[in-house]
Amino acid sequence: MRARSLAMGVRFAAGGGREGWVRTVLTAIGVGLGVMLLLGAASIPHILDARQQRGDARAAVAGEQPVKRSESTLLYAEAGTSFRGQSVKGALLRPDGPRAPAPPGVGELPRNGEMVVSPALAELLSAPEGRLLRERLHFTPAGTITEPGLAGPGELAYYAVSDARGTEHGAFRIDGFGSRTEPRPMDPVLLVLIIVACVVLLMPVAIFIATAVRFGGERRDRRLAALRLIGADTRTVRWTAAGEALFGALCGLLLGTAMFLAVRQAAGSVTVWDVNAFPGDLTPAPALAALVALAVPLCAVGVTLFALRGVAIEPLGVVRNSAGRRRRLWWRLPVPLVGVALLLANGPVGGDDGPVNPYLIAGGAVLMLFGITLLLPWVVEAAVGRLTGGPVPWQLATRRLQLGSGAAARAVSGITVAVAGAIALQLFFSAIQQDFMKVTGQDPDRAQLSVTLPSHDVATIRKMIGEFRRTEGVRGVIATIEASASRPGPVRKGEDFAPTTQLTVGDCPTLRELAHTGSCKDGDAFVVKDSNGMVDSDYIFQTARPGARVLLNRDVTTGEPGREPRLWTIPRSARVVDSRKDPSGQMAFGVFATPGALNTAALDDPTARAMVKTDPLVGDAAEYVRNTAARIDPLMSVGTLQSLERDKQFSSVRTGLLVAATATLALIAASMLVTTLEQLRERRRLLSVLVAFGTRRATLGWSVLWQTAVPVALGLALALAGGAGLGVALLRMAGKSTFDWSVVWPLPAAGAALVVLVTLFSLPPLWRMMRPDGLRTE
Repeated sequence: MRARSLAMGVRFAAGGGREGWVRTVLTAIGVGLGVMLLLGAASIPHILDARQQRGDARAAVAGEQPVKRSESTLLYAEAGTSFRGQSVKGALLRPDGPRAPAPPGVGELPRNGEMVVSPALAELLSAPEGRLLRERLHFTPAGTITEPGLAGPGELAYYAVSDARGTEHGAFRIDGFGSRTEPRPMDPVLLVLIIVACVVLLMPVAIFIATAVRFGGERRDRRLAALRLIGADTRTVRWTAAGEALFGALCGLLLGTAMFLAVRQAAGSVTVWDVNAFPGDLTPAPALAALVALAVPLCAVGVTLFALRGVAIEPLGVVRNSAGRRRRLWWRLPVPLVGVALLLANGPVGGDDGPVNPYLIAGGAVLMLFGITLLLPWVVEAAVGRLTGGPVPWQLATRRLQLGSGAAARAVSGITVAVAGAIALQLFFSAIQQDFMKVTGQDPDRAQLSVTLPSHDVATIRKMIGEFRRTEGVRGVIATIEASASRPGPVRKGEDFAPTTQLTVGDCPTLRELAHTGSCKDGDAFVVKDSNGMVDSDYIFQTARPGARVLLNRDVTTGEPGREPRLWTIPRSARVVDSRKDPSGQMAFGVFATPGALNTAALDDPTARAMVKTDPLVGDAAEYVRNTAARIDPLMSVGTLQSLERDKQFSSVRTGLLVAATATLALIAASMLVTTLEQLRERRRLLSVLVAFGTRRATLGWSVLWQTAVPVALGLALALAGGAGLGVALLRMAGKSTFDWSVVWPLPAAGAALVVLVTLFSLPPLWRMMRPDGLRTE
């Protein structure tokens, strides 16, 4: 019997003429948008797994034992860079023979001086804005990296082959690519954040699908009354209505699948928050896809039967057209309270071993947000019932809301839940982000870039320092040449090694950045104490004393002096001063000398560091510095100094949530627009009557705005209270007691802006519906 009634409803929806098909199309669009987003969410596990597999396949890892050189090995050196905030993954390769392995996505290794690039990097290099990057990557493009070798289609990556001298610094030999990396265990607080975020992002989708299957409710009621008039009983007409909703949901399921496949093909060309994926990555997990395919039709049938449970459908009409029973609060209020109780029942998760019960947390978040949707109709009905008087548009809007506030509450329930969840997540984010940020001790006001110089040749180091100082956009360079100095003579009895100190050579401006030198001129030298007291000054003074002789070329492997010892006498005029943190946060001590006091050619195996201060008025100053570094040595590393460093897991979770939130916000905007158009279509005849009686179109336009704005304002107020409650519960779980209220207010403002935007888009259809021909009927 139920199957026959469902089939009859399907036939009514499919054969109901133009009016029936318009209703079905609107339902299908609404359901299809939700299905598209659900299928995208179901693809996330495959996206993450595919990216992980490709990353593991191209990894080059130095083994515990060195790889012996052969015809099937190559030298590998990381040579990544950054360009205007975008990371460029790169590597220099030097094959040892004709059978050297090629990275995944590369058919064969290019020749010396050539490189293979990703499609995104090839596009950037060929564009005018890639001029500075072309100067840096001076290799000749000779091929393209295909999908197996890239994390995503928008990744900037290259592999270059170079046999230039110096590229062996920092390189290691491998005989193949690929390594299995174990994922880092997820922090319990981040796990809670992810679980709640999934609920927050998917709840509006489920609510919108439930709202979409109820499109055309008023016209459907009149049609069901006609069925009762010809003898159908109440159960039959309810299941017939469920069949109509089922047909729209099935059409929406097909439409959503088609839209998902269309978006899937274009996924590679779309980047959101620096994240994109190959079309093949967007493959829903079979179990989740089957769940979506089963849940959407069941939701359509269940929601329709639930909506008709309190409606008496009689041959001459339905009870809904008259004043109904007032909504009760007593059974709605406990639902969010139970949700909060479930969240708190999980216990604190602040420690590394804090318990995380995903069912308790997800269930509590669902009940909390679902409770908000239950409270919204009661709040709207209670508030609009007290509204009286005012201008004509206001009266038209409030009277319409008083006659049927349920549809208005359903229309804004999605944005209410989304804003409430976003408020909770923002409160949670603002409270825990300090736990995932590390103070680096770096001072970006003194220098903005840190350069690691791989060469140990003094002439090359001097050239590097000079090149940086002549680079466009550079205001200053803090550059030092560092080596070690030890007490002359062999290691004495009872000593494991000869006392050694650090020897730092730099000009006076550089030394002032590293120690409190006071007055300084070329030819001066200083003995620098560790001002933090981490290193015993007596230990430093064993070697670093004014007038003491030090050995510059002790063999670090044997501990013995070189065959021809190179000695240097610390000037007796050297002053003892305190050290000072450099811009990178490091503390140097030992012997500081200017070039006039010590000939750097005498140093044994020196290293160099440089910190560069750039001109903020030169927008590409950092890029000029990187180009200079690449011109001197492709393996030179240029890093950015920053006072705070964010945890990588936290950053990846934050980026993922921003991507998902952007998609959800787009769905909410589309859903509100579709819902508004459906409500206008339902009231088309009423609008035409009002225009025929002389009502101005501007009056009706303002009334439509107020009909949307009043429920939204009430929904945002409820979202503020509910989101704050959920946020406080999450903070209790994380062991936090304070939060930043300033992060809350932009969210209701965004919701209000969304309402204005949807209203503007709905005005053109409204003008078309306010015509006299809207009085015509079939």
